[in-house]
Amino acid sequence: MYQHLETAKNPETLKRVAVDPVSRVEGHGKVTLLLDENNQVKQARLHIVEFRGFEKFIQGRPYWELPVMVQRLCGICPVSHHLAAAKAIDQLVGVDPDNLPPAADKLRRLLHFGQVLQSHALHFFHLSSPDLLFGFESDIGKRNIVGVLADYPDIGLQGVKLRKYGQEVIRMVSGKRIHGTGAIAGGMNKALNKEERDYLLQDIDQIISWAQASVALVKKVHTSNLPYYDDFATIRSSYLSLIKPNGALELYHGGIRVKDAEGQTLVDHYDYCDYAELIREEVRSWTYMKFPYLTSIGMDDGWYRVGPLARINNCDFIDTPLAEAARVDFKQHSVETMVHSTLGFHWARLIELLHCAESIASLLHDPDLMSSDLVAKGERRYEGIGVIEAPRGTLFHHYQIDENDIVTKANLIVSTTSNNTAMNESVRQVAAEYLSGRELTEPLLNNLEVAIRAYDPCLSCATHAVGKMPLQLELLDAQGKMVDTLVRHSDGSFEH
Repeated sequence: MYQHLETAKNPETLKRVAVDPVSRVEGHGKVTLLLDENNQVKQARLHIVEFRGFEKFIQGRPYWELPVMVQRLCGICPVSHHLAAAKAIDQLVGVDPDNLPPAADKLRRLLHFGQVLQSHALHFFHLSSPDLLFGFESDIGKRNIVGVLADYPDIGLQGVKLRKYGQEVIRMVSGKRIHGTGAIAGGMNKALNKEERDYLLQDIDQIISWAQASVALVKKVHTSNLPYYDDFATIRSSYLSLIKPNGALELYHGGIRVKDAEGQTLVDHYDYCDYAELIREEVRSWTYMKFPYLTSIGMDDGWYRVGPLARINNCDFIDTPLAEAARVDFKQHSVETMVHSTLGFHWARLIELLHCAESIASLLHDPDLMSSDLVAKGERRYEGIGVIEAPRGTLFHHYQIDENDIVTKANLIVSTTSNNTAMNESVRQVAAEYLSGRELTEPLLNNLEVAIRAYDPCLSCATHAVGKMPLQLELLDAQGKMVDTLVRHSDGSFEH
């Protein structure tokens, strides 16, 4: 599966071009290209240059703080971290997902559907639609949400209102649009009341209608530009996601399914509590983001993709009718069993947005949302693992505690981290096919950003780890002369 633009020979002889920062993504990253004298691309890399360290500084905290603390990983998908952490600490108090009170389970699902809906709307309409509506190499002054609102006011306004509705769902369940508090160990801290439920019901039919229109829009954009949209930044890969026991699309809780590039099932209904046997992570010296891979296949070919495209590829069906019809239509536009188009992430993303709108409508008619039976208890444990399908893909939270309820170890595998190799491969494909040999301009370089944006990366979430990070320190005197250098390698060893 690997393409071979990974490491250039004699890099010191090549010209370096940097896209820094990558724009219209959450977090900070850059792309570097190494070019020869004929502007042929010899190396292309996506570097994640911010560093945060969440895995380390949540150690020493009591476990019940985690659902609130880990939300600070991200302002775009805090609910995903909130719920993944909550599912993990459920286990610490002896409550498995099947033993959660029905009201708590449904409130969490409602909260999650609101989160996925608002995040997908934000990404498509605010961050990606300028490229899709105006063109990848269009005037930079137009490639933003202001340009969309000016030239396509109906589309832009629908995007704003779709996101607002998702945030209102979050507010009704957790008290705040961003960084609310809803999930606690073993359940939820409050139910919906009738006024809150009725408030959300007022607009849900319009939201479903707009969600249908957004699917029609992305289909039109994609199909009117074939085969370009099928080929641009496209790579063949395996796909990983959660799945329901009956094979339906699942966003909150299920087993892990992995399919290869040909659509063959490699892993099915795998218990995510055993994820450490399924996945390992590799560290490289030029980025703070790790590179996960399937242990059974190995580093070279075991990388995979997660997120909307993976979920739509992996599921057998969607259990809401409008989204299922959209899924069938989407799959029919592929000549292969699996859809590999990287830009197909956008189409899949909006199918999920429609599914979330339908699911919210269904849940709002469920009387369990107003039940007071919200918390379950069980026998204490010392380890908990919570996995959820965040907007960007499968999200793992793993905690260990001591006898004083203090966190002693934490491991997070964030969705964007799982897509790290794939994003690099897509960047290399674009660099080799569309940039190599040409005089590079901003519009041309935006092609690289378009490839990255298709994955909806959250770089802030993905740079949470500390420990095996490569680091180089240089000590200079007052005249700028090098006095000493200390290098820490990715294996933790040091060298002067």
